[in-house]
Amino acid sequence: MRKIPVLSAALALVIAGTAACSSSSSSSTGKTGSSAGSGGTGGTGTAAAIDPKTCQGGTLEVLNQGGISILDPARLYTSGGGNIPSLLFRTLTTRNRLPGQEGAKPAPDLATDLGTPSDGAKTWTYHLKDGLFFEDGTPITAQDVKYGIERSFAPELPGGAPYLRDWLVDASDYQGPYKSPDGIKAIETPDAKTIIFHLRKPEGDFPLLATATQFAPVPKAKDTGADYEKHPVSSGPYMVASFEKKKSLQLVRNPHWSAAVDTLRFACPDKINITAGLESAVINQRLATGSGADANAVTTDTQVGPDQLAQLNSNPDLAKRISRGEFPATTYLAFNTKVKPFDDIRVREAVSYAVNRTTVVNAAGGTAVAGASTTFLPPQKALGYQAYDYFPAGATGNAAKAKELLAQAGYPNGLGITLFHEADDAENLGPKIATALQEALKAAGITVTLNPVEDSGYRDLTGKPSSEPGVSLQYWGSDWPSGAPFLIPIFDGRQIIDSGGNFNLAQLNDPAVNTEIDAINEITDPAQAQARWGALDAKLGQQALTVPLFYEKDVYLVGKNVKGAVPDGWRGQYDLSRISVK
Repeated sequence: MRKIPVLSAALALVIAGTAACSSSSSSSTGKTGSSAGSGGTGGTGTAAAIDPKTCQGGTLEVLNQGGISILDPARLYTSGGGNIPSLLFRTLTTRNRLPGQEGAKPAPDLATDLGTPSDGAKTWTYHLKDGLFFEDGTPITAQDVKYGIERSFAPELPGGAPYLRDWLVDASDYQGPYKSPDGIKAIETPDAKTIIFHLRKPEGDFPLLATATQFAPVPKAKDTGADYEKHPVSSGPYMVASFEKKKSLQLVRNPHWSAAVDTLRFACPDKINITAGLESAVINQRLATGSGADANAVTTDTQVGPDQLAQLNSNPDLAKRISRGEFPATTYLAFNTKVKPFDDIRVREAVSYAVNRTTVVNAAGGTAVAGASTTFLPPQKALGYQAYDYFPAGATGNAAKAKELLAQAGYPNGLGITLFHEADDAENLGPKIATALQEALKAAGITVTLNPVEDSGYRDLTGKPSSEPGVSLQYWGSDWPSGAPFLIPIFDGRQIIDSGGNFNLAQLNDPAVNTEIDAINEITDPAQAQARWGALDAKLGQQALTVPLFYEKDVYLVGKNVKGAVPDGWRGQYDLSRISVK
């Protein structure tokens, strides 16, 4: 999935639901600051402070930059069900909605459990809970879930997560129910409560994928194709009262939702109003001041601005209304190992030693919003993080070691390289970071020429092997909290796409790495898989295929009356379904 700029989100509904993701695109993430691996802590109390039996009341205001342009579950690209989407759509599984690392786990939602794997994790069987209803009182069936998934294959409804097209048996060419009403044979519904998925290869992460909005049920009788988003039928605690595309969305309670069969969502506010198209400075100022309805306000796509960050130490009221978390994402230098001089590991190692992560972190906004990284996996247990630092540059770079390696590689008098980066700093892949790297590498005898590329063409350039430059600034975030969506697109040789849209920028195709990826994918025990993903990351790190620079720390401000704004370990952001304004 793709990243949305923190200060220029394109799809507010997807914000904080996704993540995985490369930069330079128009889809979404919400991002995340706490101690490494903790999954985040919040400044507004704990989840336990909210009593779901007595928290009902009031109106929650959501102030966002991003235009609300998509409201169809087939077209949303979310992880864990998303933040705003999860208020409307329930899925087979969802994020656990708990603080810290417990919140990095999946939990049953429409399904009774996380699924039963068989045939070596190539078949997954789910059973629906009793007492599930759409907003009109119609029972939710397995056939509704199947139909919702099939809609996501329709070319008329682009934008959703692509995994099922690759994972399901013989589904790669399926064109959706409008053109092929017979449906996907790899999804069986033997009765109204059972749904079975047949995969072409083992996928131990299937319960994590089943949190995506493509797994939300859609009643076929109510499907209006591309117009469905005008009023999608709710299976969650809220339903649409009004929707003005790119401007506003008003949600009210779904009378047929029951807390008895949905214990994860507290659904405290009586109403939720989402306003889009606001400036980031305006949002942060309104949240900080907290006048009138803004006392009950939050944002899902705007992090704390410089003015508010500067006030935190001197303004206790503001400080206690800060929510800090970590979205699993890494900003890094990507090497194309097929072009000189980066085909020589000694040159890649020299650059790794020469980087000054202190100046890079400062260029990204400082330690409040970025943490120095020496591993490709960010420091979160759910991904399998294992600490390593094979090319210790210290806080300010190791120029002497870099020069030594350059001399060994045949460049005793230094080296000139061109660093490609985005033309603006909206996604932290622009001139600020690039200039910090340029200055650091100069001390090691590496002369860096900066080559800015407009955002619209950056992914086209770097994502096509034939045009990919030798080194470029990149970003990657995880579609769900596991090592699989973090490492596979970047290092699996079978994921290389020659025609464009390639993320394996090292163009690594190592049979041993590919085999290990397949072996880990067969593991259905998350703890075992985490250990193997971490070990694989450490092994890959020895090859200096990338230079990890920093991981994300996300800082959000909430209104005076907001309670329970505690980030989870999945997205590093508070959950709207667990916030109270009473």
